[in-house]
Amino acid sequence: MTIKIGDRLPEGELREFIEVETEGCTLGPNKFNVGDLVKGKKIVIFAVPGAFTPTCSEKHAPGFIQHANAFKARGVDEIWCIAVNDAFVMGAWGRQLNAAGAVRMMADGSAEFTKALGLDADFSKAGLGIRSQRYSMLVEDGVVRQLNVEQPGKFEASNAETLLAQLG
Repeated sequence: MTIKIGDRLPEGELREFIEVETEGCTLGPNKFNVGDLVKGKKIVIFAVPGAFTPTCSEKHAPGFIQHANAFKARGVDEIWCIAVNDAFVMGAWGRQLNAAGAVRMMADGSAEFTKALGLDADFSKAGLGIRSQRYSMLVEDGVVRQLNVEQPGKFEASNAETLLAQLG
């Protein structure tokens, strides 16, 4: 079953590569419970089929990084990029994109959270295995308020500008 507007996010864990050690977060990959992270917050989530892939690296992620302040001005607490990659890859991609402070690069290495959303896709023909569909969503206190899922091979509905316009 695919998640839809009005649904609560499923339980799950995501990993994030932490560059600077803080209280409760060690250097390197850290595991986070999605339910804990979204509690009481307004979060923009966008997902890409893979780190370092052309559309994801040149258009999708850069748009959210570029518009991070505009999202925050509309009350968004955090922006997450989710991909079915490991936390080391997501950390390296985030460094390349200069995402620090703008977008949290969240790894769903085994696609468990992506599958729980019902937004997984089989890219085996391209040698990529199970990945995420391309989408964007607004989540408030764990409930999906906006959801934009792309058709396969498209990049029209899940961009930062579309979601920003939906926030008014």
